[in-house]
Amino acid sequence: ARTGARSAYTQSSYIQQAHGASGKTLTVATNGSIDSLSPFLAQRALPTAVHRLMYDFLTNYDAKDDHAIDAIATKWTTSPDKLTWTFTIRDGMKWSDGQPVTAEDVAWTYNLMMTNDDAATANGNFVANFAKVAVDGTNVVITLKQAQSTMLALDIPIVPKHVWESHVADIGKFNNDAQFPVVGDGPFVLTGYQKDQYLTLDANPNYWRGKPGFDHLVFKFYKDADAEVEALKKGEVDFVYGLTPAQYDSLKGQSNITTNKAPGKRFYALAVNPGATTKDGQAFGDGNPALHDQQVRQALMYAIDTKTLVSKTLGGYGTVGGGYIPPIFATYHWDPDAASAYSYNPDKANQLLDAAGYKKGSDGMRVGKDGKPLSFRILGETNRADDTQNAAYLTEWLKAVGIGATTTVVDQGKLGDTETAGTFDLAFDSWTVNPDPDYVLSIQQCDMRPKAAGKSFAGDDFICDKDYDALYQKQITEYDPAGRADDVKQMEAKLYSDAYINVLYYSNALEAYRSDVIGSWEKQPQPEGAYWGQDGYWAFWSAKPAGAGSAGAGSADGTTPAASKKSDSSSTGLVIGIVAVAVVVLGGGGFLLRKRRTATAEERE
Repeated sequence: ARTGARSAYTQSSYIQQAHGASGKTLTVATNGSIDSLSPFLAQRALPTAVHRLMYDFLTNYDAKDDHAIDAIATKWTTSPDKLTWTFTIRDGMKWSDGQPVTAEDVAWTYNLMMTNDDAATANGNFVANFAKVAVDGTNVVITLKQAQSTMLALDIPIVPKHVWESHVADIGKFNNDAQFPVVGDGPFVLTGYQKDQYLTLDANPNYWRGKPGFDHLVFKFYKDADAEVEALKKGEVDFVYGLTPAQYDSLKGQSNITTNKAPGKRFYALAVNPGATTKDGQAFGDGNPALHDQQVRQALMYAIDTKTLVSKTLGGYGTVGGGYIPPIFATYHWDPDAASAYSYNPDKANQLLDAAGYKKGSDGMRVGKDGKPLSFRILGETNRADDTQNAAYLTEWLKAVGIGATTTVVDQGKLGDTETAGTFDLAFDSWTVNPDPDYVLSIQQCDMRPKAAGKSFAGDDFICDKDYDALYQKQITEYDPAGRADDVKQMEAKLYSDAYINVLYYSNALEAYRSDVIGSWEKQPQPEGAYWGQDGYWAFWSAKPAGAGSAGAGSADGTTPAASKKSDSSSTGLVIGIVAVAVVVLGGGGFLLRKRRTATAEERE
């Protein structure tokens, strides 16, 4: 038990009211935002993480090394041509209202997404290649249009048909907060939500893997991370994530606080507006045409000192960028060789700009093809501390090679609107990558551009390259692990050379928790992974209160949940180049998610 600190239930009154029950509580500080509580609509990092706690998926990712394990499905088989997949649904699994979880729930969820554009908002990419989904007793049979190497990485929350079928007519607007508790089948049940104040969940006592160690889970909202850190020190919250280097360092050595640094699952990049166009090629926006030139884009990268960014902005808590997939996913990570790497080289940048026809004037600044000074607009987001600091460095470095720059840092909504309208030149960009990298690869395809100018879209940077698209189709249909990895690396090499999306660095996950409240909990991957941003629910499901017979604070190898053990339920002889081959580097420095332009900041944060 904690001495001289907040007990589990001496919290703010609104959180007490939200619970209305006694028990052990784990409180998480967050400054994230929730766009929707509907698993069909939510695209930002916080709600998608919450949905992993509320709903099981067809399969899950192992806590130790991210390989595919059973969840709703206990086993799976595939036809010789890999176009028909049969998943056997777990027997005896129940929704939190006592109704059974069935194959019909799985098929209904997928079929709704296949036939309803609104239902496909968040995760439609996973079912776009499905030709048919049918129920065969306790099995779900999925027929594909073409081979799909991501069939054990379908990150789709399965919902109860008997609850959701009455909301089909308003699926694009239904927020899943009309009535609490919300029916789910995950380790926790959503019991309350007040925008920008709190979100509460209770442990599901009948969860098939076993009841979580804490009775209640609270997400408490703060306007900034500094306030979160102070709340942790005072014992008002038990866990903070997404710390800056300075905040992280300030918590080291604090009484009853354990810090955790893990290898990053996220990349931080500088995205270039290549000339915004719709799917049919209609140009819009006002991006600087100089950026259509590959030499100019490459010159920008030679002008940027990424080692300084890692040293100064990250305080050394990260590594210099290279390929699109972070090093933690060693199977898919690509690094440029010394000859092709964009190492800091202002002379090379000047040579490329000269060759592209952008000459310097008497003041040392370059002139565009229109006779006006060559200058780029840099777009950042207010809730991402890196952006402001990096923009200042970038402005200096661009000036050194004769390019002017102006910086605009806006809130999440304005950032999304500006990018969607194509009214920017350069923008800081950040995505968390899953063990299977298909999603972040898919968003750079031609078909991911908007249907009409200024409309929300599922892509990222208006990129359209037929060679890249061909490689994407090749990797998604490749079941040989080595062959698929090679395809993915070719895609990364192309993105790097074209310099439309330029990875500056991979930051570490920096987080801290109250060791007098949390006795032990599981990282992912193990032993050096993170607690937040997991591909699964392992941290919060496995967390045990201090003094509850746990392995002790800071333990990386405490009680191993059964779910973390290597599953023997996957089909013998099934050769797949899916998440099972996402071998993780554990010796590096760990830290979603998803989806389209309207999700920019928090999703990509």
